[in-house]
Amino acid sequence: MIAALFHNRPLRRRLVAGSIALLACGAAVVWHGARSEASNAKPSPPETKFVKAIAVAPMLSADTRTAVGEIRPRLESDLGFRVSGKLLERIAEIGATVKKGEVLARIDDQDYRNRLASAEADVAAAQAVLVEASAAEARIGALLAKGFTTRANYDATLKNLRSAQAKLKSASIAFEMARDQLGYTELHAEFDGIVTATGAEAGQSVNVGQMVVRVADPESRDAVFSIAEAVFANAPDTKRPPQVTVSLLSNPAITAVGTIREIAPMADAATRTFQVKVSIENAPDEMRFGASVAGRAEMGGAPVMVLPGSALFDKDGQPAVWVVSPSSAVELKPVTVARYETDRVVVSDGLANGDLVVTAGVNRLREHEKVRIVEGEGK
Repeated sequence: MIAALFHNRPLRRRLVAGSIALLACGAAVVWHGARSEASNAKPSPPETKFVKAIAVAPMLSADTRTAVGEIRPRLESDLGFRVSGKLLERIAEIGATVKKGEVLARIDDQDYRNRLASAEADVAAAQAVLVEASAAEARIGALLAKGFTTRANYDATLKNLRSAQAKLKSASIAFEMARDQLGYTELHAEFDGIVTATGAEAGQSVNVGQMVVRVADPESRDAVFSIAEAVFANAPDTKRPPQVTVSLLSNPAITAVGTIREIAPMADAATRTFQVKVSIENAPDEMRFGASVAGRAEMGGAPVMVLPGSALFDKDGQPAVWVVSPSSAVELKPVTVARYETDRVVVSDGLANGDLVVTAGVNRLREHEKVRIVEGEGK
């Protein structure tokens, strides 16, 4: 019978067509059922990411400026003779402590002694002339009163008297000058101090004003620094200069506090830096003249936000941070970075007080994405 079916072509065609129709109906039923299940299924909610965040608050920035300089005396004088001559002896040596009025050096005073003696003789001669002129004026005056001489003779005698008085005054002034010049042959200390340098040796001829001994006041010391122009350009505009902490480079434990007392109005022609002098109060003995020191000053500035370095995100080559909104969605905000530090960044603009800034996982976030702050953060 089966063989007969295969030999009956019309019947075989009907069987094949029926099988195909049955398979098509089954496939349609299966597709319709799958579509119904897919339409009834609810879409899965997006995954909520966990992040760490902190609430930022403005704080005054403390910009620390440092520089290296040296200790110099505030009061230092180059002492020299007020007259020229041959240096006989220089008593003061470098490092010696001297008192005010103490003799530091002497020059040959023989010429000045002779000048003083000559001036003294001129005074004596002028005094003798004055005595003679005074006596003559008295005699001629008496004769004129009795009518035994003329008025012209008396006037000539009076002229001689006044000339003698003037010559005596001139001779007296010359004597005082000669005596002062003799005193200038000794060089005296103008104040208590320490000899820091010498400029002439015994036997040398010195000119007027030539430095022979340099004396510095040990009680007043300055820390002198060379500061670049950029430091002044970026410094905050404050009327009160900051205090400077000065420490020895050889021993940072030795410190002193000073205030800026002088800023050079013009830059150095070679280094293009400005000289800044810091007056040190109660300088320790270890801070000797010429010692190398470091100066540190805290420069107050405008309020800033301090964030961990991990909070920073790069948006088209510009710094930005992720901020969590009240709806728990993140938004990317561009910020202005004042400066970068070792493990944090100082932001000067772009954030408001109380903003929640994401500090971890910033590279996995997308704009307006929902997040959840890890417990303990953001407070």
